[in-house]
Amino acid sequence: MFRHLALSCLLLSFLYCGEVRCQDRPQKMPPEDVVHVPAIGEGLCLSNVFQSNMVLQRDKPIGIWGWADPGEKVTVTFAGQNADTVAGADRDWKVTLTGIAANAAPQTMTVKGSDQTLTLENILVGDVWILGGQSNMEFPISRVDDGELEIVSANFPQIRLLTMPWGKGFDSVKSFERLDEWSSWWSKHFRKGDWEVCSPETVKEFSALGYVFGRRLHMATQVPIGLVDASIGGTTVETWTPQDVMANIDGEETRDLLKDWSDRIAAFDPQADLEMRIANYENRNKNLMAQGKSVPADSKPPSDLQPGPSADRNRPGYCYASVIQPLEGLSVKGSVFHQGYNNCFNGSAGARMYYQIFGKMITAWRSAFNDSQMPFCIISLCTDGEPQTQENFLKPMYDVGVLIREAQYKTFRDFYDAGDRGIGFVSSFDLRKSWYHPQIKIPAGERAAKWALVTQYNLLQGSDAQQYWLPPSIEKVETVEGTIRLTMSSNLKTADDSDGKLLGFAIAGADRRFWLADVQWYTDGSVDNRNQPKLQRNVLVLSSPFVAEPLHFRHAWARNPMSNIVNSRGVPLATQRSDDWTLEETPIKIPLPPNTDLKSQARRIRSLLIKELELADAERRIKEAEATITELEPLLEKASTPQ
Repeated sequence: MFRHLALSCLLLSFLYCGEVRCQDRPQKMPPEDVVHVPAIGEGLCLSNVFQSNMVLQRDKPIGIWGWADPGEKVTVTFAGQNADTVAGADRDWKVTLTGIAANAAPQTMTVKGSDQTLTLENILVGDVWILGGQSNMEFPISRVDDGELEIVSANFPQIRLLTMPWGKGFDSVKSFERLDEWSSWWSKHFRKGDWEVCSPETVKEFSALGYVFGRRLHMATQVPIGLVDASIGGTTVETWTPQDVMANIDGEETRDLLKDWSDRIAAFDPQADLEMRIANYENRNKNLMAQGKSVPADSKPPSDLQPGPSADRNRPGYCYASVIQPLEGLSVKGSVFHQGYNNCFNGSAGARMYYQIFGKMITAWRSAFNDSQMPFCIISLCTDGEPQTQENFLKPMYDVGVLIREAQYKTFRDFYDAGDRGIGFVSSFDLRKSWYHPQIKIPAGERAAKWALVTQYNLLQGSDAQQYWLPPSIEKVETVEGTIRLTMSSNLKTADDSDGKLLGFAIAGADRRFWLADVQWYTDGSVDNRNQPKLQRNVLVLSSPFVAEPLHFRHAWARNPMSNIVNSRGVPLATQRSDDWTLEETPIKIPLPPNTDLKSQARRIRSLLIKELELADAERRIKEAEATITELEPLLEKASTPQ
């Protein structure tokens, strides 16, 4: 299977030692929340999304809902409009106001019942954006590069901030609690569920990426901006998708996922789980005493029955029900979504499942906010791990995260190529840090703002306005005389704005063995007025001395990829490929021993394939060194010959 024993010895120190599965945050939250306002109050009340200091969406019908005594008449007054309704037998009521223009002047809303009046003050009318995803969207501005500068500059009274609580899963209603919510990850309480006026004090714990996006929109438009952070760390794409939507997805991997969750929930025995936890508690105490240590005086055995997998935050549909469902019917401008890390643990099958689900999730969110064309910007999976280099090029290509990033870009292209101009895409793989929470959030937020300012606000204009955000696409692929020729949608350059070496591509032949590609601009042989070859900056030529007959390419194919190819405005060429080979069978299919479980098989495949890739990298470096020596030999001989 492996080529040379000498190479095996050379690379022995680099062998894979096991995958560490990290989580964004612990999955269970200790019961230490402090609730200030319940999701549904007694008597006349509003959904908690409607508060003083909020922003209402301009130019769209405004739905307002809440609860009252059955049969009670409710009148809502705002911006010169009155709307009446009667609460139903289940206490629900809802009215709809006609759309109104943006207004930065604070206004008051009153909600009048039979014997009670609610007053909401300091309400602005502008654009409301939903911020979705997991911890890299949730990551606060106080903990990112240059975050302190953003905080002291955050004097924007026309920007309003709302961070959603984690919610109650499938027990959620069309509201949410206002509370201090405990975070086991940060070991502190966070204020959740309150609309707040943006200031240096209130912005500190808000989403860094979301805040930067919103403040740039406000600075450019001078329209009030409402930002609703609906992200939760450690979550997957399937938990943000409605259960009934997933049940109708025709994909083997999605069906398998749903069946697995159904089986796990059915098999869970709360009493047996409690007995196991009691036994573990007793064993820990025995071990302490055996070591001569005392058991803490306040130590008690567990006595509560746990809900098990039915309450797992990554159960399909759980976070949608917890966070998005309480907002259903709210008029908003659009959404920005940044997620993917916690879908990186199930190989090629998991990535196929991601692709099956993600587009359906986007459509479901649009439906939730009553806008089938709602603007939706995808920010692709960010970096993690050490950078890919020319010396260590192939090993980082074995990574599920790249498949997730590919699925995100393919989903974008599906919508965009079908004529959807509400869809957006932002790459973040070039904002490099070797941590799965890279703190380079400000540039990512600015990139998403460029998309919105071009496509939704028409403020970045000009014949090349799309270049501010739209990733260059590959329009044509040809194999020509031992090369792969790519015709692009626009001219390209290197990220440092120089004519340096183009990086980021790998090519392979029928043997599925990828090699670092040499990338050149195409020239047809004509010359300019300086007698230099005329370069076609929208055509790339890929080649490798190790691939005589290339068939396929991959670009930016690593979690922290070596790539520097961008369009004229610096927008990166996205992660993509021309092949459909699975991660687990590239470059070779590993024979598996019988009677091993799936996790053991995955570990074996990963270990052996990474060794294979390390060997190939070493072989390439040796061949390159040999070629250099051969090239230099005439010069060395000439230099050593007496004159």
